[in-house]
Amino acid sequence: MKIHKAYKYRIYPNKEQIEILNQHFGCVRFVYNHYLGERINFYRDTGKGLSFYATEKLLTVFKKQEEYDWLQDVNSQSLQFALRNLERAYVNFFEHRTKFPKFKKKRNRQSFTVPQHFSVTDNLLSIPKCKDIEIKLHRCIVNIV
Repeated sequence: MKIHKAYKYRIYPNKEQIEILNQHFGCVRFVYNHYLGERINFYRDTGKGLSFYATEKLLTVFKKQEEYDWLQDVNSQSLQFALRNLERAYVNFFEHRTKFPKFKKKRNRQSFTVPQHFSVTDNLLSIPKCKDIEIKLHRCIVNIV
């Protein structure tokens, strides 16, 4: 059995870092909403559903299109995790644990996940495609293996 632990830390980004974080929030929200719409339309047209792996393959093609090249500016793993969250929302819906997935809004709580390649050293948080962000470490981060 896997145990997941989470800690919340306060970050102190500067204006440039705030813009980068907002760009991450927007891109993740866009990918989630776009592929929620794609899955709805695909089901309406064919009567079949799109899987996570199909949407993941579509995302790589989607990012290469010239009009969506701004998706290259954010961490690709964060975009893939948005698709994983969408898949989890569908699974929860079909297992009768929740309602049908909703489109994400800008005014709601914004978040994105960085599954790999982040580090915390000397009160600095380092995430891909963003310079070091000052962080308030009020407790040690413990790696549980």
